[in-house]
Amino acid sequence: MKSNNNLKILVVDDEKEYREVLQMILESKGYITETACSGKDALEKLKKKNFNLVLSDLIMPGMSGIELLEQIIEKHPETEVIIVTGYGTVQNAVEAMKKGAFTYFIKSHDPEELLIEIDKIKNLTGLENNNELVRSQQIDTNFMLKTKNPRFKKVLDIAEKAAQSNINILILGESGVGKEVFAHYIHHCSDRRGRSFIAINCHALANNVLESELFGHEKGAFTGAVEQRKGRFEAAHGGTLFLDEIGEISLSTQVKLLRIIELKAIERIGSNKSIDVDFRLICATNKNLHKSILEGEFREDLFYRMSTITIEIPPLRDRKEDLTDLIDFFFKRSEAELKKKVNQIEKGVMNFLFSYDYPGNIRELKNIIERLVALSSNGIIKEVDLPEYKKGEQCNNEIVEVKSLKDVRKEFEARYIAEVLELSDYNMSATARKLDITRRQLFNKITEYNLK
Repeated sequence: MKSNNNLKILVVDDEKEYREVLQMILESKGYITETACSGKDALEKLKKKNFNLVLSDLIMPGMSGIELLEQIIEKHPETEVIIVTGYGTVQNAVEAMKKGAFTYFIKSHDPEELLIEIDKIKNLTGLENNNELVRSQQIDTNFMLKTKNPRFKKVLDIAEKAAQSNINILILGESGVGKEVFAHYIHHCSDRRGRSFIAINCHALANNVLESELFGHEKGAFTGAVEQRKGRFEAAHGGTLFLDEIGEISLSTQVKLLRIIELKAIERIGSNKSIDVDFRLICATNKNLHKSILEGEFREDLFYRMSTITIEIPPLRDRKEDLTDLIDFFFKRSEAELKKKVNQIEKGVMNFLFSYDYPGNIRELKNIIERLVALSSNGIIKEVDLPEYKKGEQCNNEIVEVKSLKDVRKEFEARYIAEVLELSDYNMSATARKLDITRRQLFNKITEYNLK
């Protein structure tokens, strides 16, 4: 059974038979469920693991359900509580609601009533998580799109104007420049801002899996299709669909995409029924699609369909006047997320951060700063904690040591391969493709330069 929204429930009851029956009912509905035999046992489990909901018996030896509720409200305020009781103690259960319980459930009633209440909590939890995600994304967007760079300001202006229509937009830029952040910004500036923003990385999924994700499927359409599923196009109805790394999809999928863009209708895998969909399409890639068209890897008609407006995001090395604000933002965010205070940053670190060219762009800047904060001690950010392959990089053009041209080339090649490996999440095929060499050649280079 597929997990039901990943809602985690802890059942607390001193009667073994009742908690086992309740666990069986909940797990049959797909909820992740654990049990505790007492209030004390429940608090121990809550220390080690987060639960969305606690179902607690009202009357238990040692610690009552009310006392457990008070402890949960104090120590785990994000966890909801439903009190389970008998007819004779309904009044006490009502009092528990006044103290902060979500609701109560009478043991002799139909379990379906309890499932309805749990469903309310599931929806509430999902809504709060989505709102938090939207708030977090908006904060990132606001800071990452602040700029003093004239070229970037012009790109933002084009994006804002394009957002006012429903035309298809293609975002170009190197890996890590913030193409998805930009797509979010366009969505936020549009009339569709109150509807869904659905994103999918086309390169992250195998072709058959990608089509199922995009178009959805009917039950029994293929092995493993145990239930009907809506695809990302349907999920984006009324909102925005963002297809990242569009240059990586197969020609057969490109044909289907072209048809959907033209007709604004999809057919789920395993069905002939046409379903109308209303979406704004934003695509992104770091590939040279004109070259892919010439090589027969990308359809020219699809390219023109999805690129009514093309926006190219400049790399971070071309907008270094924004580094001060970005560095400050990522340090503050890392402090908050990692719960570590930064009191001092060594001069060598700042020299590096302002002089480095960031082939991985904003994503690399963010990762470097997160690493520095994570490895800091006593509130001091140290130069020694910079990534190993960056420590040897000079922050100026002085020649410190004369080396043979052959050795310099080897050092540069090793460093560059290490950077591309990191940018590609150590995916050998993707790295080889970006370096325009074979997997075998890449493996030999990794072995030669000891990059494992």
